[in-house]
Amino acid sequence: MGKILMKGNEAIGEAAIRAGCLNYFAYPITPQSEVAEYLSRRMPEVGGVFLQGESEVAVSYMLFGAAACGARVFTTSSSPGISLMSEGISYIAAGQCPAVFVNIVRGGPGLGGILPSQADYFQATKGGGHGDYRMLVMAPSSVQEAVEMVMKAFPLAEKYNNPVMVLGDGLIGQMMEPVEFPEHLVSIPSNKDDWATSGMDTRKSDKRNVIRTLYLNASQLNKLNFELKAKYDRMGREEVCFEPYNINSEYKVLIVSYGTMSRVCKTAIDELKSKGFEVGMIRPQVLFPFPEKAVYEAALKESCQVVVSIEMSMGQMVEDVMRSVMGKRPVKWYGKCGGEIPDPDEIMDSVKKLAKQAL
Repeated sequence: MGKILMKGNEAIGEAAIRAGCLNYFAYPITPQSEVAEYLSRRMPEVGGVFLQGESEVAVSYMLFGAAACGARVFTTSSSPGISLMSEGISYIAAGQCPAVFVNIVRGGPGLGGILPSQADYFQATKGGGHGDYRMLVMAPSSVQEAVEMVMKAFPLAEKYNNPVMVLGDGLIGQMMEPVEFPEHLVSIPSNKDDWATSGMDTRKSDKRNVIRTLYLNASQLNKLNFELKAKYDRMGREEVCFEPYNINSEYKVLIVSYGTMSRVCKTAIDELKSKGFEVGMIRPQVLFPFPEKAVYEAALKESCQVVVSIEMSMGQMVEDVMRSVMGKRPVKWYGKCGGEIPDPDEIMDSVKKLAKQAL
């Protein structure tokens, strides 16, 4: 199949269907409501289930219930909606069920505004809800990449029996770009007999599996948390993903940026390069686990004078950048939040100023 011009939100919905997910529960919130609008038409066409819950809290538990029964499930929302789902996400992680969440981020805090933002980085990568849990978090920079990440998210959720989040922003959801739906990313749901409530605890047993999140015995809860930690450590070994950009040059400044913000950074880097000023970039495509080693090694290049985290937030990813660099180079932040997006000229000016200050 060739490329189709699609709006980001609609492409995300279609990608989930192509990935084999026929169960979508959601509640409308700008700027992602078109996913639900699109799937309210498409799901009945493919024999799937579309259900609008009475609230985001209700949606999170619909996902938990369906996932616990072994169904492939997902939802989409935006910042305040994900906040309301966070309790349910914690339960899904504790129950070790696979589920996919897409957050098309808007500005905050509070109701904030409906324009693009990356201010949910902490919420996505540090858990967001209560307890010691983590999600694998993917960050697309284009509609095509959003399609591919959504399609990859389902087998990853099933690989780890854990929630996976695709963290986009209002630009990803609202812009139109040509996309294709790669056949090689279509996946068959993994064997759920050994964990879903519809299965048995062993092949020859008549005892049904039980999914639970309540552990009143301290040693049992401690055991669960160590089991979960081992899973997150495995993600750190197997799921790190990033794009290096202009890293082979003798760059003075290393940018770390993700999502649509990184596209603006690429334009600025190309323009600076044409003027003889070299800048490199590490673009995390997966935010958790964070590409710590790649950032560290790029920062330690002899020509590198300063590392800059450029975000559509008031400085959240910069903390992971600092942790990765481990004090070997100065780390700075530049960005905006609320819907304003730094343009290439602003990035070029800030990069040159920071390089000068670092001398």
